[in-house]
Amino acid sequence: MDENFIGLAAVTLFFGVPLSAMYTYYRVRKLRTEERLAAIARGASVAMEPDLSEAARSRRWGILLAATSIGYVAMMAMIGRWEPDAWKGAAVGLVPLAAGLGFLLDFALIRRDLKSAHQ
Repeated sequence: MDENFIGLAAVTLFFGVPLSAMYTYYRVRKLRTEERLAAIARGASVAMEPDLSEAARSRRWGILLAATSIGYVAMMAMIGRWEPDAWKGAAVGLVPLAAGLGFLLDFALIRRDLKSAHQ
């Protein structure tokens, strides 16, 4: 019974978490759209630009991915003190770290291009 419950929980979470995240994203977008349409109907001026610029989005993802991977590697390093095989898992944390550093590099390049375009 215990093994079946663990499998059921794993499958439920595997499918449930992404589905709930997608639904939440959909609802937030729908509410923002309805809010903008209501403001337009009242005659208010509404900016149709995205909430974040491309540079800000790259900076956000870079920070999130780098911080998450550093936390993951630190956690696996702590576990690795008692279980040597955990160091293999810590190596997996280098993948999001590289992606995060790539996003931060993208942010720096976008910012540099914007500065050179304004001069």
